[in-house]
Parts: sequence; C-alpha cells; structure tokens
Amino acid sequence: MWLIVGLGNPGQKYSLNRHNIGFMAIDVLLNIYGKSASEKKEHSALTHHINIGETKAILCKPQTFMNLSGQSVRGICDFYKIPVQQIIALHDEVDFPFNTLKIQNQRGHGGHNGIRDIHAQMSSNDYFRFKLGVGRPDNHPDKYMSHMSVADYVLANFTSMEQAELPDFLKKAAEGVDYLIANGYNKAATKYNSKG
Repeated sequence: MWLIVGLGNPGQKYSLNRHNIGFMAIDVLLNIYGKSASEKKEHSALTHHINIGETKAILCKPQTFMNLSGQSVRGICDFYKIPVQQIIALHDEVDFPFNTLKIQNQRGHGGHNGIRDIHAQMSSNDYFRFKLGVGRPDNHPDKYMSHMSVADYVLANFTSMEQAELPDFLKKAAEGVDYLIANGYNKAATKYNSKG
C-alpha cells in the first residue's frame, strides 16, 4: 500500500492558493482513480482508499494546516503499516517556475514547513516528493505579485492565466504518480522531471 499525500490548508478560502497545489493534485488523482471511493476522516485527514492499477493506495489531504502535515502522515503510516519508502508527497515549490515538475527523494526540506514536519514526524527523508513549481513573486509577470513576500505569494490565488494551465500540469503530475509506482523512481524522474 502507498500513501499519496497532497499538502495544503483546509478551508474554501485557501482552495485556489498556490500553497494548495498539493490538494489540487489529489483531486485530480481522485477523479482519475477513485470516482467511486468514499471519503473518510481519519488521523486528522480526509482520505480516499483507491487502486492505481493493481496497487492499493490512500489519497490524503491533511486537515491540520500545512505546518503540521506530518501528524496525519505519521498516523496513517503507523495504522496501515505503510513504510516511509512508499509515501509520495505532492507540494508547491517556489524555487521552480510555474508548470515545472520535479520528482525527488532523500532531499532536505528546503524551507517548506509541510515537508519539514513530515521529515520530523517520520524521522526520515526517504520518501518521494513531487515538487510542483509555482514560481517566485520576484519573477512573476504580474507587477502586483512581484512585490509580494514569498509567504503572501504562496497564500495568494493562482492568476486566471495560471488557472487555465493548471489542469494539464496537474494531469501530468497524476500520470507521474502512476508511473512512479509502476516503474520506480529512476524511470519516473527521467520521464517526468522538467528540463532546466
């Protein structure tokens, strides 16, 4: 069994924030693989138990707010006996341009508080991460965005132009999750990691 966790903040006001791109990716995975899966509330998270091909997986949206995401991850992994090596975390990455995907593992948290908490709760970084690029404010074409702090920027909504591109980006991430589970990290990183 795999745990696929999207990082974000609960509540409608956060739903289109850049920081919630992990939740958005979980929604796409659910639409592809779990249309008939019922939602559960467990370990301070909303979950759906699905099959990706012949592989059992849990889709997870922690409801603890971003900085405590690891609590749900630890609770679910302990309860279902999921090894850390079978966790995939999908999250926003400001250091990559918007629409850029990188699959990585065994890396530092890079200042991302949700990942920092997963590292701490699991006492390990030996899990897979789908870093979903949202760009930085100082490089954003919208002049209003370009003057924001990083903290305000990730809690701002995607622009209408970005929202138009999100479905294809998130579909690519969802396909990458399937491919990683079926084919392993090296092949998935080669196939899906954005160049540059």
